[in-house]
Amino acid sequence: MKTKDEIRQKVWKQLTDEKNGRFPFPLINRIPNFKGAEKAAAHITTLPEYKAAKVIKVNPDSPQLHLRKQILLDGKTLLVPTPRLKAGFIIVKPEWVPAGEERRAASLSHIKSYGKEIPLTEIPQIDLMVVGSVAIHQDGRRIGKGEGYADREYAILMELGNPPVTIVTSIHSTQLVHDEIPRDTYDLTVDWIATEEGIVKTNTPYEKPTGIEWKHVSKEEMEEMPVLQQLWDLKYKQT
Repeated sequence: MKTKDEIRQKVWKQLTDEKNGRFPFPLINRIPNFKGAEKAAAHITTLPEYKAAKVIKVNPDSPQLHLRKQILLDGKTLLVPTPRLKAGFIIVKPEWVPAGEERRAASLSHIKSYGKEIPLTEIPQIDLMVVGSVAIHQDGRRIGKGEGYADREYAILMELGNPPVTIVTSIHSTQLVHDEIPRDTYDLTVDWIATEEGIVKTNTPYEKPTGIEWKHVSKEEMEEMPVLQQLWDLKYKQT
């Protein structure tokens, strides 16, 4: 069985060699932007879960920009984690965004001008979660860029009492791999895979995290991601 990193390297190389990637380059060590990302985003908006959602959490990476913009256009509330979870989450409500500025408001470089960082206690109930990926197996197993943020973000929501939510990812069709992806208990699996070609349900047999596995959180990570310390203090610190 290949390691997660071997699969990542293979996907990044294939996207690069076949010229299916988009700026920013190089594609390596990031959630890769890809040709057809707009089509993948459009497929997500056809889901009943999307149509019914009032609040949607989306990763801040480039290939999901089109979806973040559409969420605001559709009058839904957008929640985006700050890079490396340094400052928790940013919320953007559609009424805060002037007409015609949705793309700008959805971009990582300008989102703070339209939204605001909120403490954990003010995060609304999330109805749908969209994650970026480097590689996906058809049964829902996922590989990110290797730093575990999507896994942690979902686990944080569960710790806060959010009901389990549908997980969607958007990727280029070549990121759908047949390799057996190694899986840890804290890994997040996806329910729907959107590509430039369409959207498919994974019917994943794997359970999602029910919270943070604190035994896997180091002191350094608590310092690097203050949101984890805040969560621990909120839930477990003796008063």
